[in-house]
Amino acid sequence: MSKKFLLAAALGILSLTNNVNVHAEPSTTVANSVMLPTAQSTAFNAVKAKLTKTLGLSIASIKPSPMVGLIEVVTDQGLFYASADGEFLLQGKMYGLGSSVTNLTEASLALIRIEGMAKFSDAMIVFPAENEKHVVTVFTDITCGYCRKMHEQIEDYNDKGITVRYLAYPRAGVKDRTGNYSQGFKDLRSIWCHEDPQQALTKAKSGANVAARICDKPIEDEFNFGRQVGVTGTPAIMLANGMMVPGYQEPNKLLMLLQTAL
Repeated sequence: MSKKFLLAAALGILSLTNNVNVHAEPSTTVANSVMLPTAQSTAFNAVKAKLTKTLGLSIASIKPSPMVGLIEVVTDQGLFYASADGEFLLQGKMYGLGSSVTNLTEASLALIRIEGMAKFSDAMIVFPAENEKHVVTVFTDITCGYCRKMHEQIEDYNDKGITVRYLAYPRAGVKDRTGNYSQGFKDLRSIWCHEDPQQALTKAKSGANVAARICDKPIEDEFNFGRQVGVTGTPAIMLANGMMVPGYQEPNKLLMLLQTAL
C-alpha cells in the first residue's frame, strides 16, 4: 500500500470547512520555545524525517505552533500539526480562545498565501482594472465551468475596480497515472508560455485549442502552492489579506465581499 494512499485515507475521514476569520493576528505565543534552539532544530529535523519517510510528505516549513506540544508543519498536502516526537499527526483548525475566538490555522495559511502571491506576482496572467480599487488572485483551470463563467465576466470585474490575477491550477494534477505530464498541465503551460497569454487564456476558456508551447514558467510550483494553502478546486480566490474564498463569486458579490473583508 503506497504512502500517498495511506495519507489520502487518513485525510478522507476529516471534514474541514472554509469559514474563517483572518482579521485577527496569529498568536505570538510560542509555547514550544522552551527548548533550546539546538534541541528544537534537532526535534524538528526528526519530525521532518519521520513524516517524509512514513507518509512521503514534502515539508515546506516547520515551526512551533501556539499550542504546547504541537508543531505546525506546512507540506505539499497542506498544513498539519504534529506531536513533538513525530508520532502523531493532526489536520484540522486550531482556535485561540482569548478575548475573541481566533482561527489560528487560517491566520497561518493567510500569511503563507500572502508570501506566495508576492513570490509568483511576475508569473501571473493579469487582467487589470483601469480604476483599480481591489486585487484578487485566482487559481484557475481552463476546463472548469465556473472558471469559464468567471472569465466571461472579466470586464465586469474590471469595471468595478477589481484587478484579476490568475495562477495556474491543473485540477487533474501535474502528472497523470503513468507519470507523464497531464493534459491539463500541458494546456496551462502552453497558455502561460504564449506571447500573448491574456489572449491565449481567453480563447482557451471559450473552448479554442492553444498550440503547444514549452517554457520555464512555474506552472508546477503554482499548483504546489495551491495545494499548500488549501485549494481543492477552482476557481479559488485569494484576497490581498490572505483570505481565501472558494468557488465562483459573481462581480457584485465579490465587490461587496472585498469592501467588507479588507
